[in-house]
Amino acid sequence: MSNIVAITGRPNVGKSTLFNRLTQTRQAIVNEESGTTRDRQYGKAEWAGKEFSVIDTGGWVLHSDDVFEGEINKQVQIAIEEAAVILFVVDILTGITDLDEQIAGMLRRSKKPVIVVSNKADTFNLHPQAAEFYAMGLGEPYAISAINGSGTGELLDILVSLFDDKEEKTEEDVPKIAVTGRPNAGKSSLINAFIGEERNIVTDIAGTTRDSIYTLYNKFGLKFYLVDTAGIRKKGKVDENLEYYSVIRAIRAIENADVCILMLDATRGIESQDMNIFSLIQKNGKGLVIVVNKWDLVENKDRQAIQTFEDAIRERTAPFTDVPVIFASALTKQRIFKILETANQIYQTRNTKISTHKLNEILLPIIEKTPPPMHKGKVVKIKYITQLPKTAIPSFVFFCNLPQWVKEPYKRFLENQIRKHWVMTGTPIHVFMREK
Repeated sequence: MSNIVAITGRPNVGKSTLFNRLTQTRQAIVNEESGTTRDRQYGKAEWAGKEFSVIDTGGWVLHSDDVFEGEINKQVQIAIEEAAVILFVVDILTGITDLDEQIAGMLRRSKKPVIVVSNKADTFNLHPQAAEFYAMGLGEPYAISAINGSGTGELLDILVSLFDDKEEKTEEDVPKIAVTGRPNAGKSSLINAFIGEERNIVTDIAGTTRDSIYTLYNKFGLKFYLVDTAGIRKKGKVDENLEYYSVIRAIRAIENADVCILMLDATRGIESQDMNIFSLIQKNGKGLVIVVNKWDLVENKDRQAIQTFEDAIRERTAPFTDVPVIFASALTKQRIFKILETANQIYQTRNTKISTHKLNEILLPIIEKTPPPMHKGKVVKIKYITQLPKTAIPSFVFFCNLPQWVKEPYKRFLENQIRKHWVMTGTPIHVFMREK
């Protein structure tokens, strides 16, 4: 199931530094200036065999005239509502401030698991000062240094122990398909089009994941679970933050799915929010169908218009361009059955196994004609290829003498050759180089 961790706290306590530490990236901008983090960051982290999503929120402030800080506060509230666990970051050097107290009161009322992270304990001599934060009534504070990593191992042990490991009770070997997209792209209409006519063969199974409903669809020879994430609630005055909220909902939908349907609005084209959700699907290694909805509202529907629209999509999604694009209308039900057929086919493709004999028979001659580039006068020789068994994403291992010198451009060449000779449309591929 999906586990979302929200990092919150007042400005300039090291939230973005901790985000980068947990995700092992430099994705979040780190600066001494208060209010640097405005746009939310989403990342993946793993500890003790458990994967989880991390959200870096902006610094919480009160009674500010800055319009950006007002918007940040709204988004912090949304992140807290959706998180499985909250990391409340405080500054061990300055101790408890009035703003820390106010945030602590809000977190106590949230009834969510909260871990107090006493950051900037760059030396062990500072650790005893963390005891001051017991006064906030949120349990034991954990002294860490996000900048050098001290104490983060113990913090992660506690963090993953708080996750709910219950899994959805669904039938095995039945694909889970999530309908994702930004607000007003037509997700609700598509789901209604799928299940609205013959409700007698649709059963709802309440999932243990918050706000996810698994709907069993079983008709016309197709059987799958639909991960229903269409509803986007309006919490108070969060109208300006609906797109941010949809990304958090999309995280859960994507992580609980095998194949994702990404809905685009034909009247608006592919926008930055669509690319955010596309990136989430890619990071999670899920199958993908892109659906251009509301095609009935487009006046020019000739082949040239379709090709132009499709080229624009593939340009934005490159280098992952081997993805089906379907022009449909949930309102008129134009091509909606093709969407289901394509999603089901991608699920089957993800489970395709190619024999080792075929891989070597077809790919080795191609590699011999177009070998990897030489490195410092040394020739890289690929001698053997096989597909890894029982992997969620089709994964191929190329055994060679110098795997460390095979760079990403050549790996993409190998991936393209696999796609050229075998149907892998809509699913990512992993290419690994190993020493024989």
